[in-house]
Amino acid sequence: MERPLLYLDVDGPLNPYAAKPERRPEGYATHRMKPEGWIAQHPGTPRARVKPLRVWLNTDHGRRLRELAGRYDLVWATTWGVEANTFIAPVLGLPDLPVVKWPSPPAAGPDGTSWKTRPLLAHAGGRPFAWVDDDLGEPDRVFVASHHRAPALLRHVDPRYGLHDDDFAALAHFARLLSAPTA
Repeated sequence: MERPLLYLDVDGPLNPYAAKPERRPEGYATHRMKPEGWIAQHPGTPRARVKPLRVWLNTDHGRRLRELAGRYDLVWATTWGVEANTFIAPVLGLPDLPVVKWPSPPAAGPDGTSWKTRPLLAHAGGRPFAWVDDDLGEPDRVFVASHHRAPALLRHVDPRYGLHDDDFAALAHFARLLSAPTA
């Protein structure tokens, strides 16, 4: 059986952007970045005058994701796109990862699902997967359960706090379940 995919969103799970702006969460360091996607959100402003984006990252997440990489194929599932490899991966000590390509413009999901749900199912191509994101919920779980035959773990991450021990434990547990011999 192929290894499951682990889809990683950046903003929310890895960058707790919704935390109080004046209080960086414990274990995180502040990074100032100017990805092209951020610069594009400031049309008409000279590039040099665009204020950098504040990103909080926890390098321990990189270590834990590298450990999970022994059980999963890691994939960026973020609006950062390929820029996650340029800006996020080096800080976390991750190699360049494959990237899910999103439709342009993003299409709204059916029945209250995230706009990412359908493209992720297409990308998974029937493989088992886990997905960590701050923009998913029960409609996504229902949709995946009815449109994807392989096992899937959809893990909502609070964007105020980012990934926690229980998230990493759930990902490890899911991978163990998939690799357990069947009778």
